[in-house]
Amino acid sequence: MKYNLSRRKFIRSASMAGLGLGITGTAVMAAGMRAETIRAVAGKRVGIIGLDTSHSTAFTEALNGSTPDPDYKGYRIVAAYPRGSKDIQSSTERVPSYTEQVKKLGVEIVDSIPALLEKVDVVLLETNDGRPHLEQALIVMRAGKTLFVDKPVAGTLEEAVAIFEAARKYKVPLFSASSLRYMKGVQDIVQGKTVGKVLGADAWSPAPFEPHHPDFFWYGIHGVETLCTLMGKGCTTVSRVNTEGTDVVTAVWDDGRVGSFRGTRTGQHEYGATAFGEKGVARVGPYSGYEALLKEICQFFDTGISPVREEETLEVYAFMEAADESRRKGGLPVRLDVILEKARQGAKKITL
Repeated sequence: MKYNLSRRKFIRSASMAGLGLGITGTAVMAAGMRAETIRAVAGKRVGIIGLDTSHSTAFTEALNGSTPDPDYKGYRIVAAYPRGSKDIQSSTERVPSYTEQVKKLGVEIVDSIPALLEKVDVVLLETNDGRPHLEQALIVMRAGKTLFVDKPVAGTLEEAVAIFEAARKYKVPLFSASSLRYMKGVQDIVQGKTVGKVLGADAWSPAPFEPHHPDFFWYGIHGVETLCTLMGKGCTTVSRVNTEGTDVVTAVWDDGRVGSFRGTRTGQHEYGATAFGEKGVARVGPYSGYEALLKEICQFFDTGISPVREEETLEVYAFMEAADESRRKGGLPVRLDVILEKARQGAKKITL
């Protein structure tokens, strides 16, 4: 049985059920808001790179709607460079319709990233395909623009490391996260409000594969990042059991705690987790949309301080790459520090 939950269906349903923030371009026009009136003041002008993901349209509807949430701090999307993936059909086929959607919301379409950077103060790198991210991010960083990079940070762990190295080199604030990090209930658990200290956690999400990316980078990242958020930094080893329809990764933390990630490709698909704590057990989920992440992004644009440390972000990607290595080794445990050090050495060879 093949995996049958499309990214488009998931994101469309999440936007409708979870966001509830913006209104469609048609509704904007009907309300009497002409496109040219949707502007942002200096310092609040947002640019998008990549109109091949529903994240782009959802963010635009939220920020450019007639009554945006005050937590969005006045940021508006004013320009977009539509090119994203060059060869992933599920991404490339979206560009024409998504381009028209954001245009109706007052967004100017430009023909290059340099042209975009002349018009904006901060950037959302939304290209669905992680492979072009390093090249695209470097153009933004060299221009000194604060940058949010949507998942996956890059097409490999090595390039993810290189992106963070470039941010350091060019002194540019950088933030990246899956929206599942801010799923309802997760942050309350992390802050000790519901179960006290987290002693263990199990997380799950769909995990379809895309042949150009390491197995979990494309979609399994949602469940992996949920697990790593709940457990905190300090994962040391992972072991993976892989079948055609399911993956289960068991992970051990440096203090002896154990967590697991289940990625599904058949049957009913959900996003969620269970956290086991000193004071109780709590279930998080279902997926609650982009609103919480977008608020964190706008706060990041205002302060230049990422809410997620570089070390935490890279550990998520090291976890996924180590899980791939465990699969290749027939399920044997693989240390994250070994995988990450190898990536750091490779990143040194990349011209920044």
